[in-house]
Amino acid sequence: MVQVNKDMNHNYDVFNGDADGICALHQLRLSDPEPTAELITGVKRDINLLTRIENVTNSRITVLDISMDTNREALVGVLENGNEVRYIDHHYAGEIPDSPLLTAHIDVSPERCTSLIVDQLLWGKYRLWAICGAYGDNLHAVAASMAEQEHLDQQQSAQLCEIGELLNYNGYGARLRDLYFAPDQLYLDVQTFENPFDYYHGSDCLKTLQLGFKSDMDLALSQPEFATRGRNRVFRFPDNPWARRVSGVFANLKARENPDGAHALITENNDDTLRISVRAPVNNRRDADTLCRSFPTGGGRAGAAGINALPAEKLTHFLNEFEKTYS
Repeated sequence: MVQVNKDMNHNYDVFNGDADGICALHQLRLSDPEPTAELITGVKRDINLLTRIENVTNSRITVLDISMDTNREALVGVLENGNEVRYIDHHYAGEIPDSPLLTAHIDVSPERCTSLIVDQLLWGKYRLWAICGAYGDNLHAVAASMAEQEHLDQQQSAQLCEIGELLNYNGYGARLRDLYFAPDQLYLDVQTFENPFDYYHGSDCLKTLQLGFKSDMDLALSQPEFATRGRNRVFRFPDNPWARRVSGVFANLKARENPDGAHALITENNDDTLRISVRAPVNNRRDADTLCRSFPTGGGRAGAAGINALPAEKLTHFLNEFEKTYS
């Protein structure tokens, strides 16, 4: 866990450890560097990040790509401690606290992600990184359209897509030791490159992720389909680091293969619970967050959501609700 400096007038960058969080922060810091900002992040599903800085005072805090609804209690405390908070996100927010210290840019539209919100705030200044973030968040049609508007050729668009998917791939895991790189370490690697094409060709971290991704995806694609429910498909992975690492990118891939169907990926945890990833149909991105929030430890957004620890005996109930939601 990050050791937090509680000095007055400190700067904190709090961000999801996936592609969207990293690319959103990179755009902001390219535009407005904060050399003393402390990084607060974790694996993709470690989203209760504001609890790590509940006791700081009179500081500037930027929060990116984590649910305000999940962090509301901690956010209220952070604001009461006199901190200025800029909050940019695309997940379900619930009631937004009323405070002059809070500036919130929340857009839960299913074709939006945090990187695209930042891109709009910066008037497209670092749009290539926003495209990476959108690809990483499985908004391939949106990202491809933006790449075309930027007059990128097919190879360039494919490289931005690979960057986004690999940054996203690295964020998945139950714990940091599941990942190839801690998300703050990966962000610091990205931070040294203003241009993503330079990053694509020059980053040793990205080369490591390319090799790991191929190995993990080969194992994932060898797994049999667990169930078919009409147009919808369900997959199940064992309790293994490769399965946790590749789960998000695998679920996104299957969703794009079958855009009219919903997809659920069940990954076994080591405590007799199940980690669930849900992808709404690409052609109708709705209700994944509503479905997953109906179970303890669930959350997400309309197009993609998950449950961190579903009791194994609740699996049948979840599958019935999944089928009902997307019948």
